[in-house]
Amino acid sequence: MNIKLMTLAVSLLSSVLLLNTQAVRAQTGSPPGATATRPAKTPPEQTSVPNASPPATTTETTGQSSQDATVKKMNEDEKQKVDTKGK
Repeated sequence: MNIKLMTLAVSLLSSVLLLNTQAVRAQTGSPPGATATRPAKTPPEQTSVPNASPPATTTETTGQSSQDATVKKMNEDEKQKVDTKGK
């Protein structure tokens, strides 16, 4: 029983000492630097190269290519099924 009591006392004493040293270290440490970077007053110039292709029109979206006749028919069939039967 004495060994358990002695172990408890030693662990409590060591934890108190550790907490005190951490508190002292926090108080004596130097404050953080005040050299934060600020945003630029004027935005940086554009560095990317503009695209040489013409802008997309309302009839053709970007990346669109003409569909194969078979694919077009399959899409129309599926659209008709959805319109008549639903999902």
